[in-house]
Amino acid sequence: MKNRIEEHLISATITEIEWERIHMHLTVKVDYSDRFDPTKPLDFYLVAAFLMANAKYKAEQLDEHTYRLSLNVTNTGAVMCVPTGTYTIYACQGTDILCAPEVAPELAPKLQERSRTFLHNNKTKGYCVNFSVTEDEEDLGIILNIMDLTKSGLKVFNIDDRQANNPTGMAKLKKNLHKRYVKAGRRFMIWDYNTSHDLNRLFRGKNAKPTILFMSEQSETLGTNIMSVADRMVERGMDKDYDIIYSARATVANPHYGIPSWLKVLWKMAKSDMIFIDDHAPILDWIFLNEDTTLIQLWHAGAGFKSSGYSRWGHTGCPAPNGCHRQYKYGIAGSRHIAHFFSEVWGINTENVLPTGMPRMDEFLDPDYRAQKEKELLEQFPMIDGKRVILFAPTYRGKNHFDAHYPYNLIDFDRLYEFCGDDTVVLFKMHPWVSEPVPIKKEHSDKFVDVNNYPNINDLFYKTDLLITDYSSNIFEFSLMRKPMLFFAFDEIQYSFSRGFHRDYEESAPGKVCHTFDEVMTALENDDFDYEKVEEYVDVHFDYIDSGASDRVIDWIVLGNIPEDLQANIKAVEDGVELLHHLDFSSLTPREETDDEEEKEDTHD
Repeated sequence: MKNRIEEHLISATITEIEWERIHMHLTVKVDYSDRFDPTKPLDFYLVAAFLMANAKYKAEQLDEHTYRLSLNVTNTGAVMCVPTGTYTIYACQGTDILCAPEVAPELAPKLQERSRTFLHNNKTKGYCVNFSVTEDEEDLGIILNIMDLTKSGLKVFNIDDRQANNPTGMAKLKKNLHKRYVKAGRRFMIWDYNTSHDLNRLFRGKNAKPTILFMSEQSETLGTNIMSVADRMVERGMDKDYDIIYSARATVANPHYGIPSWLKVLWKMAKSDMIFIDDHAPILDWIFLNEDTTLIQLWHAGAGFKSSGYSRWGHTGCPAPNGCHRQYKYGIAGSRHIAHFFSEVWGINTENVLPTGMPRMDEFLDPDYRAQKEKELLEQFPMIDGKRVILFAPTYRGKNHFDAHYPYNLIDFDRLYEFCGDDTVVLFKMHPWVSEPVPIKKEHSDKFVDVNNYPNINDLFYKTDLLITDYSSNIFEFSLMRKPMLFFAFDEIQYSFSRGFHRDYEESAPGKVCHTFDEVMTALENDDFDYEKVEEYVDVHFDYIDSGASDRVIDWIVLGNIPEDLQANIKAVEDGVELLHHLDFSSLTPREETDDEEEKEDTHD
């Protein structure tokens, strides 16, 4: 890179800094000299003190003199956070370094409030992005300090300290022994995985079948996306060419599986060439797969609103900077338009999220399957025959599986029952984690039905005329029914703060959003559902509406036949990252004079 800053071809001023979850946005005003060609776009790099670029901003030119720069601090394109260090931003055109943008004087006093700290690891560690300006200089050059923070061992007096929080004596000994036991156990399992992998690769025959593992660490039954792909491989006779194995454990709800269980799953992982999961797998937060093993995420959620993974970085329960998500070679999504939602969650590149569609939709869209399930539903719930069916299916409230609940007191059951009249039935399907049954009065039981024991909510959609939900991803499947939805979001503000949304909730919800149950009833009574938003949702979220998603996963990922345009996009990002790492900004270092040059100066004097 050539340093042309002293030529003053352009000047740039940062007028605003904003944050959108993990995305840093800068507004930059640029002025050009008469000697500069502004028709060629500018590039903006984050350059470390050792004069190597560690990130490139996405630059959108809003007008001739205004750029909007964006950077996801959790993924620079290399599937990692921006490394810690002290950075300067440089504006470049091609291989020419043109200027270091300054901070507008009115923005400079606000830099501290524009800084961000993202807490993680149960809030014991943090990732800090701090803005400041150069000191002892005339200009206001911006400096970014990116730091790792960790909880200090320094004891600070706290009036609320309790023995339970600061154990002493035997309790402290037990706590310390438990920590050492966990660390030692993990070290052994890492060794066991690596050793098992090396032995497997050493002794497997040249003609050995590749091994594919379908795995869950969230449930003792494999999810529908995973089983749809696995079953389809068997249907296609691919079990003759591949060794297909399975593993299903609920280690999140019950981490205390015995040693044989851990050794068994480690051996399965070690011998696998490809691993499919459909949710976060905690074991992969500290077991890092060998590079010859491909990990694929078939996430169970179609596309709801709740922030997950790195979308909610800094919130309780968010991932560490390096862990399971970073290991995904590919993920899947329903369409190209929503791939960026998934890539943000996982901290991987959008180009590696393949728009295959959701495999579980294959069965859902199969006409024979639908006819069979509609018949079974009428047999099991005869009261819905010939009736308008409303399905009330919200997500849970609470932090996790153990305290999941739903505030039934917010529902006016009497008014809802009166609304039903003679032609409407309401089915209640709560989240599986909500153990408390729906409080249906005996006198309401002819029109209200608790269907919590029905195994598959998707089957209920076939006979549902209206869905009432909130933040659940069940809207993904139901939208294909082309029927109205209502969203009872009584806690939208609180939910947004605690869980976060990865997009504007009220804008993107495919139906009318209600904040009180009275608003829900008014919408029902007036048939006011904002139905036009359903078609808009379908257009954005589905590239394919067919029963071929499992085949696309198999063909694209297992057999390696990713469409050429998608392969080209992946390659372009990889090439861009490679190029970034080879950019040399060393010309910014002041050149030291040689002895000959010093001699000439002395002679001239």
